[in-house]
Amino acid sequence: MDLRDIAREVAGIVAPRGRLVELDPSARIVFVGDVHGDLDAVERVFSNVVGSGDVVVFLGDVVDRGPASRQCLERVLRAKLERPEHVHLLMGNHEAWGVARFRPADFWTSLAAEEADVLAHALLALPLAARHSSTLLAVHAALPNVDSLASIVTVEPGTPPWRDMTWGDWSEERRPVQVVLSRPLYGPDDFAARSGRLGIRVLVRSHQPDAPTYLYQDRCLTLFTSSAYGGRRQVAVLASSRQVRSARDLELYEI
Repeated sequence: MDLRDIAREVAGIVAPRGRLVELDPSARIVFVGDVHGDLDAVERVFSNVVGSGDVVVFLGDVVDRGPASRQCLERVLRAKLERPEHVHLLMGNHEAWGVARFRPADFWTSLAAEEADVLAHALLALPLAARHSSTLLAVHAALPNVDSLASIVTVEPGTPPWRDMTWGDWSEERRPVQVVLSRPLYGPDDFAARSGRLGIRVLVRSHQPDAPTYLYQDRCLTLFTSSAYGGRRQVAVLASSRQVRSARDLELYEI
């Protein structure tokens, strides 16, 4: 199968399940930040970190910026086909070419039009969030302004909740200035209100290279797993059956 066929098959698996993945609380969970074309990082995750019974969650932005975007995407999608209950890829803004164009986008602009259309359409079926028990949520970017976790299941690309989860940034300022273009910016009051409505304690996300690793009294973890960000290549591991009260309950590993 070529990459288009692989992407179509993955879309067929994930689309019926909706936008929210329910993670097995008894499994060891490995969270992987933006890899952005860093194939060495992806291979290290699968070879050195993820065991046979583990669940791995890629937080989005597998493509663009790095030299091996195509290979990274194919490696993750093939792993999803081989172990559909153990490998999850969330939609980041760089998987959302089909609804919101951006620059730079070296992977997408390198493709022939037909292949770009097929891949873009297939990747829009990806989930937007993954929940672990009742306390941790993983998304690519920010928490959506919705009433409950159940609302995430049916979020459509292009809507405000989708934009928050794929493009949103966090700030330590109580009243951050709303930035232009596609990146909404939120502060600690927004985090408290949104996490409260969703009933979650900890957010695991990526997307924002200038964000501190920990925010909001250790309730928000920002993770990167790509040499595109100055060698910031870490994964976060949640031990099996562990209760999550703080982002520091997850262990960070350099890969």
